Amino acid sequence: MKKILLGLSVLLLLTWVLLWFVAQPILFRPARREVPAVNQQRLRKNVVTLSQQLPPRDGERPGNLQQAAKYIAGEFKNAGGQVSEQTFQVDGRQYRNVIARFGPASPERVVVGAHYDTFAGLPGADDNASGIAGLLELAALLAKTQLPRQVELVAYPLEEPPYFRSQSMGSMQHARWLKEQKVKVRAMLSLEMIGYFSDAANSQQYPFPGLALIYGKRGNFITVAGRFADESLVRRVKRAMTSANNLPVHSINAEASVPGIDFSDHRSYWQYGYPAAMITDTAFYRNPHYHSAGDLAETLDYSRMAQVVQQVYSAVLDLAGAK
Repeated sequence: MKKILLGLSVLLLLTWVLLWFVAQPILFRPARREVPAVNQQRLRKNVVTLSQQLPPRDGERPGNLQQAAKYIAGEFKNAGGQVSEQTFQVDGRQYRNVIARFGPASPERVVVGAHYDTFAGLPGADDNASGIAGLLELAALLAKTQLPRQVELVAYPLEEPPYFRSQSMGSMQHARWLKEQKVKVRAMLSLEMIGYFSDAANSQQYPFPGLALIYGKRGNFITVAGRFADESLVRRVKRAMTSANNLPVHSINAEASVPGIDFSDHRSYWQYGYPAAMITDTAFYRNPHYHSAGDLAETLDYSRMAQVVQQVYSAVLDLAGAK
């Protein structure tokens, strides 16, 4: 009996250690951070504009991507950001990252990014007009905030196949430029599909069935994802996000080989040694319209999407050292 109890104790201890590093449980809820409201109507407007008025936005249509970049730059300027562009060539065609900076020049900065291209000319409301709309609302909040460190918001083209995981990605171009300029990045957060939620039973899927025991079977939460090497960043971001409102925040650290862990622009920053994590509604593990013509603006939940923006704002303030 003693051996059985000892074995069970060891098993429980190992399970807890694994859970601690994989899922970052929060033992004590952090103090609530007061965050401003997010304009849900503007979130919807920007998703509709990008997914219905400016498509198709895939890499084979650089002219359309230029129009999207112009629109995003205009919204960044309206928010009060210091706007610039990073242009680059791929296969003889020009593309551009749109950058908005907030706060004072500082030796170290925080980067938040989202891609504005879509797969195969699809509407891409969740993937990834939602991320861009969130980025634009984040800009509106940061413009009214005193920041001790500079925050850089970046909208990228060429995240989708056939460019994904190549040097042609807009985020790869930006990460490489930061490294060449010897810029110190405190953290990078990628907003990758943040608008689809469901309270239906079994609406959330996972790469491994056992994960449902940890995270549940309803797609009613937002996720922070990163590698084991980013465990402390993921934990910090999760905690800061949880302080903003009551939308459930889950997190996962895993090897990049787990499908989905590296499926966005944060991967580019890993390649250049920067700490980075993804904030996502889990994409194809939840959204049945992923990479289809059904990924439309009316399928998104703008109330919970606004809560995600508040949470990201809280995380950015924490990373930037703001009180």
